[in-house]
Amino acid sequence: MKRDIILAGVGGQGIISIASIIGFTALQLGLYMKQSEVHGMSQRGGNVQSNLRISDKEIASDLIPLGKADLIISVEPLESLRYLPGLCKDGWVITSTKPYVNITNYPPIDDILKEIKSLPHHIALEAETIAKAAGSVKAANIVILGAASPFLDMAFEKLENAIRFIFRKKGEEITAINLKALHAGRNFTDQNMAN
Repeated sequence: MKRDIILAGVGGQGIISIASIIGFTALQLGLYMKQSEVHGMSQRGGNVQSNLRISDKEIASDLIPLGKADLIISVEPLESLRYLPGLCKDGWVITSTKPYVNITNYPPIDDILKEIKSLPHHIALEAETIAKAAGSVKAANIVILGAASPFLDMAFEKLENAIRFIFRKKGEEITAINLKALHAGRNFTDQNMAN
């Protein structure tokens, strides 16, 4: 088992939470894991990127070689495109379709979505809308994680357990919302992969 994952978004969108949940799950499964430093987290609205490498064998480097990432998991559509050179030929892009317009020359969203939809393996979803229906727009990152879950090669129940552990101090209601968001993202991918 090996997964090389690029996590992308902007500051404040919950990239660290996604990394924590995947990382906790990997460790619970007895897997090796390395994560690069999360760049950009000090600036809300600035781009955030991290490499997350998981394997059943020891991992030499925390950086993913160019063109070798299995997944790009992004909470912002333009950020998903920024890291396409890192994606392998059969890799998947999982991204939200709602832009976080933080620059004056942000490209038209229709152009960005057209580029994403031209990729052979992609899941693009309105994560914030789905998260709001699950109970909180703040859970959009967990919706994206749920949408990416079929490609992680990890038991879904283990991801649920990681959410229970990581959000336990925030209370039962927040934990339940995040579990609902995880399921909603997974359901979106399940339904759209069947088409």
